[in-house]
Amino acid sequence: MTSEGRHPAASPWPIRYAQCWEDADILLKALDVRPEHTCLSIGSAGDNALALLSRGPKRLIAIDLNPAQIACLELRVAAYRELSHPELLELVGSFPSNRRAALYHRCRPLLSAGSRNFWDSRTAAIHGGIGEAGRFERYLALFRSRLLPLIHTRARVERLLRGGTLEERQEFYRREWDTRRWRCLFQLFFSRFVMARTGRDPSFFRYAAGSVSSHLLERTRRALTELNPPDNPYLQWILTGRHLTALPYALRPENFAAIRRNLDRLEWHCSSIEEFLSTLQEGQIDRYNLSDIFEYMPTEHYHRVLQRLVRSGRRGARLAYWNMLVERARPPHLEDRLRPLTELARLLHKEDKAFFYGDFVVEEVV
Repeated sequence: MTSEGRHPAASPWPIRYAQCWEDADILLKALDVRPEHTCLSIGSAGDNALALLSRGPKRLIAIDLNPAQIACLELRVAAYRELSHPELLELVGSFPSNRRAALYHRCRPLLSAGSRNFWDSRTAAIHGGIGEAGRFERYLALFRSRLLPLIHTRARVERLLRGGTLEERQEFYRREWDTRRWRCLFQLFFSRFVMARTGRDPSFFRYAAGSVSSHLLERTRRALTELNPPDNPYLQWILTGRHLTALPYALRPENFAAIRRNLDRLEWHCSSIEEFLSTLQEGQIDRYNLSDIFEYMPTEHYHRVLQRLVRSGRRGARLAYWNMLVERARPPHLEDRLRPLTELARLLHKEDKAFFYGDFVVEEVV
């Protein structure tokens, strides 16, 4: 369902993210969703809301302020209902395909009028794979197609993606990958200035301090060495534009049937989180997937939203969210209502395959 007053086709807002760039594996471990739970999830492109759905919660509510992101979620839901698993991967772009238009037309009757009009006007996005249709994905494609070939050969990229033991990965990175050209061009392309103009909305950097590119370079080093590239679907997409030997949780074949089976438990609303929380009574939500929304808010605003989330949560409710460039965590004045699960979050962050985040936060309502 979509809320009144917002219509995907009428919205001037672009698709910001055509995929969820947050690791659902650690999200699911953090939230421990159970059949009796009611969950609230930021919609984004829909992948992680669908991942939560695989655990069979009683009710899953997805919200997003951007109507274009709601259209992304709707099309995914239609694809899970109508397509086979391999066909879903073709439509997303994980696998090559020359029949994405036909796959879309099979899904089209299941869309709302607004989402049909939205996607009907974006035939190029359909042909290219809906997982490549966002502003952020186009930015990564520019890095992959224009910048990366100036730094490393295709053979070297393929060698990186084969991985190996920890020692082999570290040695390869040190001897062959971590060149002066790699460091210089990476820091230029992923600078605050270039990212704000090309990859992410400039407002997303409003509260970020320090060098964006230096933080990202160090996190990328970790992803290429401490984590094994053959197991990392996010890295594979960044470097090749598809999934090779790994898939995000919601796209894995073993999770497809469970997601399809539970689609009737999912609802969606085009709304800000503040607006939606104002419609809830106390103690209604058990689990929150909050993406990285807090780092785009001033501190006082973040505190107010966090307080409303606590009010809407049952005792024992869990919140999970990421920090990329701005530190956000429970303020002292909520210490009697919200308990940080610091050790759990720390261990899960070490596993995080979406490696560009600086921190992963898990908190529990008490």
